[in-house]
Amino acid sequence: MKRWPFLLSALLFASISSTSIPDVQIQAGSDHQNPASETRATKDHHGGHADERWEEPHRGKASSEFTHHVTGSLEVIFGLVELGAALQYPLPYWTRFILPGALGLIGGFTLIWSDRDAWPLGSLSFVATFFGDDREMIEHKVYGILTFATAFFETLRRIGKVRHPAWAAPLVLLVLAGGLSLFVHSHGNHPEAAKIQFQHSLLGIVDVGAAFSKGLASWLPRASSQTRNRWNMAWAGLIMLSGLLLLAYSE
Repeated sequence: MKRWPFLLSALLFASISSTSIPDVQIQAGSDHQNPASETRATKDHHGGHADERWEEPHRGKASSEFTHHVTGSLEVIFGLVELGAALQYPLPYWTRFILPGALGLIGGFTLIWSDRDAWPLGSLSFVATFFGDDREMIEHKVYGILTFATAFFETLRRIGKVRHPAWAAPLVLLVLAGGLSLFVHSHGNHPEAAKIQFQHSLLGIVDVGAAFSKGLASWLPRASSQTRNRWNMAWAGLIMLSGLLLLAYSE
């Protein structure tokens, strides 16, 4: 069983870092395009063009901001609980499941909402969504699945089914890979591309710091419980900061 966290982590890292345009913050693929180029031709299952759709700029902007704000809210919530645990507050037992629960919601939100023309909300079928030629769409869906998997393994950790420190790797690498991807995320010809890139760069810095803090809290050799708690406090504080930045995100 100990090999599974490493296998999941390798899959996570390979799938996210293999692209220069992933969007860990669950953005819709069409949200950051120039309005003049937002007309998209979709193919039917016979390979022909089924229809062409125009997404109004204000709808794309509102949808992108909404996904950022939802993710930010969840991060602030589980960050507060993680901080309480690091400070050794006598929290109810069920609060330890808030982090995996939030990750599960983020994963589900990614799978359903990340691309509105994709399955299950859009006109594209399941096969066209997951096995088509839209690389960014596939990456969004894969990221959602991996976030679900991380939520599952975090649940196992928190109920005591797995105890080896290696099982922290999926969570650490999920945050680390997501933070690093923000530095290379492409926004096309979006009129606010510079503003968006600045916000994402800030988020990337914070997320990378959060990942390293969680890694040190989990794997620092011969660290005392007090030292681990300090790194866990840093992890929680940076996650909350990331959430606040997402709540303040605008285009």
